[in-house]
Amino acid sequence: MFARWGWILMLFMMASPAFGVERAAAKTEGKDGTRMEEIVVTATRTEKELDTAPGSVNVVTKKDIEKRGMQTPDSALNTVPGVFNRRQSLADTLSSISLHGIPEQKRTLIMKDGIGINNAYDGGVVYTGLPLEDVERIEVVQGPFSSLYGGYAMGGVVNIVTRMPEKREIVAKAGYGSSWHRGEAPDDLQRYYVSYGDRFMDKWSILASYGYRGTNGYSKDINVQSSKPTAGIAGWSYTGTTAGDTRYAIGDKGDNAFWDDNLNLKTRFDFSKATKLDLSFMRTRYKYSYDEPHTNLRNAAGNPVYAYGTVRENSFLSGFGGKEINRYNVGYETEFGPVKTKFTAGLNDEEKSWYTTPNSSAPYATINDGPGKVSTSPNQNYNADLQFTFPVFGRQVVTVGGSVKTNTVKVEEFSINNWKNEDSRTALTYNAGGKDRTYAVFLQDEIMILQNLTAYAGFREDFWETYDGYANQSDSPGYPKAYDSRSASSFSPKLSLVYKPLEKTTLRASAGQAFRAPSVYELYRTWTSTTGVTYNGNPDLQPETVRSWDAAVSQGLWKGAKVGATYFENYLYDLIYRKTTSATQSDYINAGRAKSKGVVLEAEQRFDKWLKLFANYTYTDARINENTASPASEGKRMTFMPDHLLNVGAEFEAGPVSASVTGRYVGKRYGNDTNSDQVNGVYTSYDPFFTADAKVSCKIMKFATVSVSMENILGESHFEYYQAPGRSVFAEVEWRYF
Repeated sequence: MFARWGWILMLFMMASPAFGVERAAAKTEGKDGTRMEEIVVTATRTEKELDTAPGSVNVVTKKDIEKRGMQTPDSALNTVPGVFNRRQSLADTLSSISLHGIPEQKRTLIMKDGIGINNAYDGGVVYTGLPLEDVERIEVVQGPFSSLYGGYAMGGVVNIVTRMPEKREIVAKAGYGSSWHRGEAPDDLQRYYVSYGDRFMDKWSILASYGYRGTNGYSKDINVQSSKPTAGIAGWSYTGTTAGDTRYAIGDKGDNAFWDDNLNLKTRFDFSKATKLDLSFMRTRYKYSYDEPHTNLRNAAGNPVYAYGTVRENSFLSGFGGKEINRYNVGYETEFGPVKTKFTAGLNDEEKSWYTTPNSSAPYATINDGPGKVSTSPNQNYNADLQFTFPVFGRQVVTVGGSVKTNTVKVEEFSINNWKNEDSRTALTYNAGGKDRTYAVFLQDEIMILQNLTAYAGFREDFWETYDGYANQSDSPGYPKAYDSRSASSFSPKLSLVYKPLEKTTLRASAGQAFRAPSVYELYRTWTSTTGVTYNGNPDLQPETVRSWDAAVSQGLWKGAKVGATYFENYLYDLIYRKTTSATQSDYINAGRAKSKGVVLEAEQRFDKWLKLFANYTYTDARINENTASPASEGKRMTFMPDHLLNVGAEFEAGPVSASVTGRYVGKRYGNDTNSDQVNGVYTSYDPFFTADAKVSCKIMKFATVSVSMENILGESHFEYYQAPGRSVFAEVEWRYF
């Protein structure tokens, strides 16, 4: 409590008149007088030039996206220093972004136009429904930002800013791609996009777009068994587990097909230069499935074999799944004298979220049909945020406001007659759910101490409550269960300094605290996987917190050259973590303490407009320090966090031709908290790997552009739990009318 009031007192002391320095207009201009600096808003909630923004800030522009062969917004961040994007393939619906050594998507806040889109269930984000053609830029701010944005912002914030046309435009795109060697990467990938935008009376703008993408997929899910095929059966091969035990590869579970589509509507009305209203709607659908499985086994007559000994046909099966998501956003900005006011609100409604699981016990599912279960988890969250920004004493800018967020989740499991048909439901076998809500107030003071020294001090107080939690499992003792309401509060301060001792030199330092409340999934969801492992929720979980600091320097060298370095440390408390209790049980717990630290190095050289070379390297050491509930995890690396990340690339542009080539190295990761999964190159391992991608585009006429991109040029073969995609090529035609 003393620290909390001490922080608030410090803010008031800093707000007192001193130095009498007037704020200077900061502009960086090119030879033609045009502004060269990019403007970002995520780091401070106000417009700020990138060079003077606090913290580690990167921007991926629309032009960057167009130059590279990117398919989703998360993949657009693959070359950003300090960012790890965990995406296994194009059809991966569980991809996640980690920032500054803080693991997992649930600890990174993802926003669309300033409104959070992490779902209410487990904090995940579906990136497939965010078409890159509608994106103006992506702002990445690393470090603890709960002081401005609340929970999920432990590692930082990613803000996907969508575009708004300034004049009439029609855009149409069509593309086709496939693997270099069929079956090694997503085959028959088709992609279509069309949009119409316009601006009327210099006040009203609209943008409407539709996109579709679909692929027949490839065989990524290998069937590995501990039981050796019996005598007379051929075609199997030796493999192993990540712990080094002998196993037998007997086939795969079929090609992982996938499709998604999205409808986006956005409009803006400018009442005046200072007052505008934004409304948007986005509908996303996707579905993944598997075609007929492939067996490598043959009997003496050469006929395919799908079962032997204790291994049954259902071992070749994997389920289907999908989502339907509606997002409604509203934003309003205006000015009352010197006070700038901004209001945003959004509803993220996952009205359908489901997956099926074939029965792995009697009565068994078969390749053609048979019983199974379907799990559904529709969820909603509401976000509303109001902020006021105004100058104080001629040298300060104060931002103050409040927010409210609610999450609602309902989980149900049904038996189904046919595991391929999610609608063939019979009995309800399990249901669980709950709600939570968070109210918050925040304040930030930007103080220009000297002409070249600016401080940013702020805090946020969050009040969190979970309630209406329940679980019910049919025919099981102890059910149904109703859980008591619980509440907690969190104080999140932050202090940043930005100092420019020389024109080409910028020094930054930040320190702060952030928190994340447990999700409804972590609190109440219990489920059993097809491999027989039961994953338990924990209604007694407490919020987790992190205390972080970082220091950075960026230095301009000769013309077009710059280098930078960042050091960061994160101290995590009450970390919510999966504890491997036994071979058949995994529990969520507050793991105690963890620490991650690392360094980010980056360099860039531009040769006028035609060539850009860049490289960045991130080293992260993230470990569990104390965990009395699972002592074997102490001293071990945190799951899914690579120790080394390296990105290198080149971009070329001359006349109608542009080209890019990028390389990405990702170091070893671990899938369990004891780091016992040491062996690489086997199914379920997380291998270190290096992949390279390239794209060439040519504007063949005023309104038409053709491009060819290739992913995994070197044909790198590795596992990211599943078999990662091999080399693939994709060609696209774009037509634009302005």
